Amino acid sequence: MSATKSKIKRLEALTSRYEQEIELLHEQVRLLRAQLYGRRAEQFARLDPTLPLFELPPAPVEPSAGQKEEEIVVPEHNRKKRGRKALPEDLPRVDVIHDVTEEEKRCGCGNTKACIGEEVSEQLDIVPAEVRVLRHVRPKYACRHCEGVEGNSPTVVVAPPPAQIIPKAMASAGLIAQVIVSKFVDALPFYRQEGIFARIGIEIGRTTMCNWAFQVAEKSKPLIDLLWQEIRGGPYASVDETTTQVLQETGRAPTTTSYMWIFRGGDPERPAIIFDYHPTRDGGFAAARLRGYEGYVQTDGYSGYDFLDHQPGVTHLGCWTHARRKFVEVVKAAGVSEPGAKTGVASEALDRIGALYAIEKQARANKLTPEEIYAKRQEKAKPILTEFHAWLRVKVSEAPPKSLLGKAIGYALNQWKRLTHYILDGRLRPDNNLTENAIRPFVVGRKNWLFSATPEGAAASATLYSLIETAKANGLNPYWYLRRLFERLPLAKAAEELRALLPQYIDRALLTPA
Repeated sequence: MSATKSKIKRLEALTSRYEQEIELLHEQVRLLRAQLYGRRAEQFARLDPTLPLFELPPAPVEPSAGQKEEEIVVPEHNRKKRGRKALPEDLPRVDVIHDVTEEEKRCGCGNTKACIGEEVSEQLDIVPAEVRVLRHVRPKYACRHCEGVEGNSPTVVVAPPPAQIIPKAMASAGLIAQVIVSKFVDALPFYRQEGIFARIGIEIGRTTMCNWAFQVAEKSKPLIDLLWQEIRGGPYASVDETTTQVLQETGRAPTTTSYMWIFRGGDPERPAIIFDYHPTRDGGFAAARLRGYEGYVQTDGYSGYDFLDHQPGVTHLGCWTHARRKFVEVVKAAGVSEPGAKTGVASEALDRIGALYAIEKQARANKLTPEEIYAKRQEKAKPILTEFHAWLRVKVSEAPPKSLLGKAIGYALNQWKRLTHYILDGRLRPDNNLTENAIRPFVVGRKNWLFSATPEGAAASATLYSLIETAKANGLNPYWYLRRLFERLPLAKAAEELRALLPQYIDRALLTPA
């Protein structure tokens, strides 16, 4: 009998384990289905949990005799005018006159009607790219009297050819800038641009455009060195990485995954962004790039960044967006698709994280200084974090470690020290979103051009992405920045002249159409 009971217990334990594993597998399937077919957004509207979801609202109660109705005062507000936005004033205007006939201008009394005004409506028009040829004319001069026999002056004088980013190229700085922006901002591969140029009667091969990009990237490398100085000299840096593919790399198969690393830092008011190609995701690469750096460094929870916890002078920050995302996955895996739906512990965790972000939103709305933000976080965020941490330590014992909820709670607790460091300085952010936003154009472009042919090509792409994303982060139009850069870079020799061409310091008066 005892053997039978023992066998029953073993079967019950085995059944319980199988049921748990089945539930974990179902959870993973639901999450994968949500990722494939569900909403991509990580925002969830929140309803009042005390309100019933499926009951009709109670009928209005009529006031009893002698009871005064409560007076409701609606505050005054300004309603925004609906309709489309006015077209920019700086665009050129072409007047198209639609006049009535001479007969209609004649009044019934026999006199001519006077013009008393006009009705004006505007339409936005576009003409396909204006293509022109710049003719660089250099007059030559010679003396017709002595023909250079007398004196030591040259027989013929002519102005030197203009300095060009690519000597003897048929492309101007404007054309090269357009090609670069089309690929690295608008994600148009060179073969598509080749077709676009062909439609307007211009023959420019994709190989030619690739060569242009490679050459201007090589000429721009001194600026990347200066951007590194900006990052290493700043108080706050952030790091992230994403995958890429390089076909022709020595000792590696074409399908091997490589990585594009992104570093953001420098003066928070004038940030610098650097893309840096490396064949692997080895954290030693980031360690080499940040060797000697002192300040705050923000990353996600990838173990390759653990060296920052032991680097002298560095305070390692975590990312609340990554912590929040894991709780969002719990909600999605539960099969919840209706906005406002609650899913217990995960939803409560999201509410607590939302309370932290509400403080940040209020600080931005009130345009608080870093000192005021620090004080606000100490007053408001610190108590929320303390309570949240205690709550997580209780909930971690209630969730299976291998479940999505268990993993989400475990991630938050393991990263807790890093996650709370952002309240130490008002210049810091609770997440790494700015760096992730800089990655996004690269990820979008990767879906179009798919891969780089060589490591040199990947490095050239990294240089151009660095300049473009730094320009965007500093509020510059990337086309006009690159155009002026390519015009002036051949003339810059001294370090100060090169530094003046960085997006942070370039004269903004230059970045408008001449």
